[in-house]
Amino acid sequence: MTRRECFQLAAGALAAPESLIGSIEHQELWSNLDGLGVTWFHPRICRLPSTDDSTLLMTVQTIGGSDVYGPVHWSISNDLGRTWPEPEPIPGMGRREHPDGIEEGYSDTVPEFHAKTGTVLAMAQNLYYRDNKLTRPNDERWPVYIVRRMGGGWGPLRKLEWNNPEASAMYSSNCAQRVTFSNGDILVPLSFGPTGRPDRAVCTARYSFDGEEMKFRRQGNVLRLSVGRGLLEPSVTLLDNVFYMTIRAENGQGFVTSSRDGLEWDTMRPWAWEDGEPLSLSTTQQRWLPHSERLFLVYTRKDPSNLNVMRWRAPLFLAEVDPKKLCLIRATERIAIPLHGDGIHRGSEVEHLGNFHATAISPDESLISSGTVIPANFRGVTRIARIRWSRPNRLV
Repeated sequence: MTRRECFQLAAGALAAPESLIGSIEHQELWSNLDGLGVTWFHPRICRLPSTDDSTLLMTVQTIGGSDVYGPVHWSISNDLGRTWPEPEPIPGMGRREHPDGIEEGYSDTVPEFHAKTGTVLAMAQNLYYRDNKLTRPNDERWPVYIVRRMGGGWGPLRKLEWNNPEASAMYSSNCAQRVTFSNGDILVPLSFGPTGRPDRAVCTARYSFDGEEMKFRRQGNVLRLSVGRGLLEPSVTLLDNVFYMTIRAENGQGFVTSSRDGLEWDTMRPWAWEDGEPLSLSTTQQRWLPHSERLFLVYTRKDPSNLNVMRWRAPLFLAEVDPKKLCLIRATERIAIPLHGDGIHRGSEVEHLGNFHATAISPDESLISSGTVIPANFRGVTRIARIRWSRPNRLV
């Protein structure tokens, strides 16, 4: 009997549930495929309160090389993300020159509305350049955050303080989805490592937030994988009083775990289909797309259509998660954003979709936003997939 048959006998084959996805609409915001403008990258969106519930805020920045980013910008849409004005720079989130000639910049920004204080909390990561090339990539790095106040102005940029001796080389919460508690506290997923050790571990930490400053409260247990750079870019979500964390790794897999309090996590397991077959992933991110009735994951993976695309970074897939078995239901998989180009014969010309974000914008719709690049020239397109739900999402 094969391994797959054993899993099917033990767990039973999962029938595909009725789909909650009514339709997926694709949209181009800004295109720089002709190289005449700039490539807007890392587009991440959050909801803002407004009289007609149609206002969204996006953070975004330009890209001109591998991890070579311009200042972080912001833009506001008043029609649920269908049109966006030209982005404006966020004060304090450009590059800052150090005495030794190194420039410090910021990337991987994620904005989220904080209902208790009426502010937008945008978290990012610092990084360093010399002669416009990334340098010191693995030390002296930490998360930063900036607040957009109720009146619309941006506050000062602050470092997220975390005095953990195991984070002596670096710690990060870049690109991460967070969870905000009803009392205003924030659950922050962290990846970190000590000086002299290449692999990173992950955990979550709970912070208070008063609308200006974040203050550390508690840290959870630590998860490890000593392969390559270890565990990277964790994201968390909450559904039906259970917390879930998805984690990027460098062993050809990605990992998932769950928790009852958001701090103490169960043993992580590789992302797999319901029959136990693991997904083939190549050090790429995953993102949660929660709905009040079910849980979905957005990801890239190896597929016959992308065999010659570096790290299989297109298309973006979307599938439902079985929250009890912590696996993906194969029959529910959809393409969220398609592959643009020929992933078999001209793989180097395909737009990479691996840096993306997912967020709910109304009871009826969620958005997946991705800044794409073609690595040969770092030209790309800012793309959005608009997910329309067949039943309202009560999480919004």
